[in-house]
Amino acid sequence: MKVLVVEDQLKMASLLLRAFRSNGDSADVTRTGEDALWMSSATTYDAIVLDVGLPGMDGFETLAALRREGNWTPVLMLTARDAVEDRIAGLDVGADDYLTKPFSFAELLARLRAVARRGPVERPTILEVGDLRLDPATKQVWRGTTEIDLTAKEFAMLEAFMRHPGEVLSRGQLLEQAWDRTYDNRSNVIAVYVNYLRDKVDRPFGATSLETVRGAGYRLRPDR
Repeated sequence: MKVLVVEDQLKMASLLLRAFRSNGDSADVTRTGEDALWMSSATTYDAIVLDVGLPGMDGFETLAALRREGNWTPVLMLTARDAVEDRIAGLDVGADDYLTKPFSFAELLARLRAVARRGPVERPTILEVGDLRLDPATKQVWRGTTEIDLTAKEFAMLEAFMRHPGEVLSRGQLLEQAWDRTYDNRSNVIAVYVNYLRDKVDRPFGATSLETVRGAGYRLRPDR
């Protein structure tokens, strides 16, 4: 593998550089997020090891900037923080995996091989279908430039539709997304919430993107 290591602690960076090279991998090291941006644009890497606690632009900001620039190189984040909120933040921004310090180099290599096998596959952090945009991390939705206020259940349903544009989703699939498997599948709650969504994301804008497919379920059409 050819790996970019973004780590501001000199001792850790040196250890990782020696370990990668002794393993037969090629590795470059930088200490700042700003340098990581230009290095990753100038060189093709199989994976990036990105520390969260960088000076200036931190790891979250660096990763967000990479993804905005269309760089989908697999990224494994390193951090001394083990809070669930930090791991969620990293994954929401576009990380492929997360490893908490201290760690074994063998585990780091195994995780890197796994993410590198996926390749630079685009995984947008903001979902877009037509002029609808949805940010799973901030729980915000827009139609064009207008922000739309949704409840948690409405948001979960719209997210399900936007992750499968043009596909017919059954009531059962939608129940699993916004409620849970134990919810009564005979309930008309899905029809009720689809109507709520239409009242917020379609009708005020003269759109008809949420369709009922009789006998099958519902789908989000990107072109209506």
